[in-house]
Amino acid sequence: MKKIIVSLLTFVLVGTSVYAADWVAADRVSVVGKELISKNNLPAKTTFKVVKGYADNSNVSTTNVIRISKEDLEYTGNDSEVAAVVAAEMGYIINGSYAKSLIRDAAKDALTNNLGSGNILVTAANSDFFANKVSKDDQKEADITGIDLMMKTSYNPLAMIVVITKMPGSTWEALQGKPANTERAMNIFDYMTYNYPEKVKAGYGCQEYRAFLEYANPIVEDRNSNKKKLEKFNSEQKKNKALRAQKISQYKSTGGISGWDASYTILKSLTEGK
Repeated sequence: MKKIIVSLLTFVLVGTSVYAADWVAADRVSVVGKELISKNNLPAKTTFKVVKGYADNSNVSTTNVIRISKEDLEYTGNDSEVAAVVAAEMGYIINGSYAKSLIRDAAKDALTNNLGSGNILVTAANSDFFANKVSKDDQKEADITGIDLMMKTSYNPLAMIVVITKMPGSTWEALQGKPANTERAMNIFDYMTYNYPEKVKAGYGCQEYRAFLEYANPIVEDRNSNKKKLEKFNSEQKKNKALRAQKISQYKSTGGISGWDASYTILKSLTEGK
């Protein structure tokens, strides 16, 4: 009996080592991406490409190619975590974040040209505070849109929290003893706690997720013990869910074009025509 147990353990360890050696995140992007596309009934002609550095998906509505940053994939360790990276990127696209950014840049250029670089409105529009807030809001929206996409697949959406907390965070978070990127991670956890409680209950087996729970659970307990806080939380998450569903539905109905993409195309054609 002892020999049988030792043999089984050896087989499991060898099998795990082979899987770890063969598994490459970049090679899994197309496989994972196809499942996200098919299970959510998104445009079937979409393909995926891993790129170095910044993944610019501002022209995906014409190329049908979604670029995924190789650097982001470095924080993944299994297919669910690769799916988290891909789904979040798809979230940016569905929400029109790239087109929105182009419109913002065009508006800032117009303000600068018409009012001058020293104008208070121009200074505000180009401030780091405004840029960071815009970026953070877009990240949060993309994350929870990605969660909705992952829920239709075999992948664990809690993997997105794990990937985000593996990524470099701020020095201030480290000094406070918080997990990295806690605001984004908590936004995902809150969204899932209200909309997908069964998934949160099932959990995710890794040290990074357990460390995050040590931070998140006291916040949830405090909120649940306060009637007003809980009512506000439930109202906000209900609205978030409805808005995500609306964005995804719109993206499907237009064949892969967000409202912001359409607006930017019109604005560009009018500007070039003028």
